Amino acid sequence: MTVQTAAANADYGTTASGSSFYAAMRILPRDQREAMFQIYSFCRQVDDIADSHGPRPERLAALQQWRDDIDALYQGHPPPRLQDYAASVKTFGLKREDFIAIVDGMEMDVPQDIRAPDLATLDLYCDRVASAVGRLSVRVFGLPEEDGILLAHHLGRALQLTNILRDIDEDAGLGRLYLPRESLLLAGITTDNPQRVIVDRALPKVCLALAERAKKHFEKADEIMKRNSRRVVRAPRIMSKYYRVILDLLLARGFAAPREPVRVHKWAKIAILLRYAII
Repeated sequence: MTVQTAAANADYGTTASGSSFYAAMRILPRDQREAMFQIYSFCRQVDDIADSHGPRPERLAALQQWRDDIDALYQGHPPPRLQDYAASVKTFGLKREDFIAIVDGMEMDVPQDIRAPDLATLDLYCDRVASAVGRLSVRVFGLPEEDGILLAHHLGRALQLTNILRDIDEDAGLGRLYLPRESLLLAGITTDNPQRVIVDRALPKVCLALAERAKKHFEKADEIMKRNSRRVVRAPRIMSKYYRVILDLLLARGFAAPREPVRVHKWAKIAILLRYAII
């Protein structure tokens, strides 16, 4: 590993160090760890573009540049910011379409803020911003093809739906509302104005329905992980357990306003790591 590559991967690790995925990444062998840090760094950079306060045309152009750079990577002449990715793409068979799907997902927030998408649009969003990340990740972890794709499908959606439930107030502050339109209407909420929705007395009914959907995805992901080698599912299992704790904390707190943020206690994180990282 060159000094430049070592420095780059140190940066990836530093970027990820504050995330809930960091512990899961750290337990991986070096090549897998570096590939995961690269995937994480890529996701963070395109997400930062989508969430920035820059003019929408500039953000769209910046995301298109990432698409062009991914194309260049797969054509054999990667730009400097993706130069270190070439080895991981080759070693783990990472797919161009999954990187592109992530950019497409981040872009869904840019032309206009997402507000009360229908269930099909919400599922597409989850597939792009979460399950596509999972499809890249399971190749790094070494899961069999069919189970890897299935795990990415279910665990990606479980994690993203949990994020949506956790970040309702933060997203509303950005003018976004990811709760599905069908569930809002079923609860009698006819507005898609985020600030009005988050104080509606019927909001808990909407959130509980989405939490049930997340729980079913967690259960499906658990079934897949149970039938695969513990070693290859260590990292996704740790991610799953972290996020399942977050979902349980949200359910225990409830979704009526005002909502206090929930956090996984440090010792709970350590317990998960000790239980699932050691084979």
